[in-house]
Amino acid sequence: MRVLLIEDDTVLGGAVHDQIAADGHSVDWARRLDSARAYLDVAAYDLILLDLMLPDGRGVPFLRGLRARGDVTPVIILTALDQISDRIEGLNAGADDYMVKPFDLAELSARVGAVARRYAGNPNPLITLGDLEIDLAARSVRRSGRPVQLTAREWVLFEAFLQRPGQLLSKAQLEERLYSFESEIESNTIEVHVSRLRKKLGRERIETVRGMGYRLGTP
Repeated sequence: MRVLLIEDDTVLGGAVHDQIAADGHSVDWARRLDSARAYLDVAAYDLILLDLMLPDGRGVPFLRGLRARGDVTPVIILTALDQISDRIEGLNAGADDYMVKPFDLAELSARVGAVARRYAGNPNPLITLGDLEIDLAARSVRRSGRPVQLTAREWVLFEAFLQRPGQLLSKAQLEERLYSFESEIESNTIEVHVSRLRKKLGRERIETVRGMGYRLGTP
């Protein structure tokens, strides 16, 4: 996924950034709301992690503005505001989840995955695809009963295909899953990872549509 982190705390923001990036997602980090708006003007995100108290404003009006203009990007609020009234305000403004600081980074990863599954229309973490048994929550795959070891980036690409079965994904769309604005995009990264996925999951699993992209195929 491509994630927008909106957080002004350097220490916490760095820890969250590193955790989400270690899970294989690309992360753009905005320290202010005006920076977040600039990011949203030029990129599409799969998830927003939103602090409520930013140097140039509050997160709740920002979130209400997103929803008012029809932006349905899932949002998880990360905040030190722990009153029930704060939670109610955030959820009523359109948040999908609410985490109070300090929180466990592993729990954040789990909640990110759960929100992503709901928006992909498949809240069930267990999927069977031919001879593959996939556990989205555990980020694990078994092929004909045997475990398949995927790297973080291989998993992110495979998850992108699982979230859009049968749909064509361009190279640019897949690159957005792997790279933030600060990252340097390597020219053949997608081809390399797709090739490795085919070796591990079956060559027929991912189809190439020449000049257009890739899609999840049926063996």
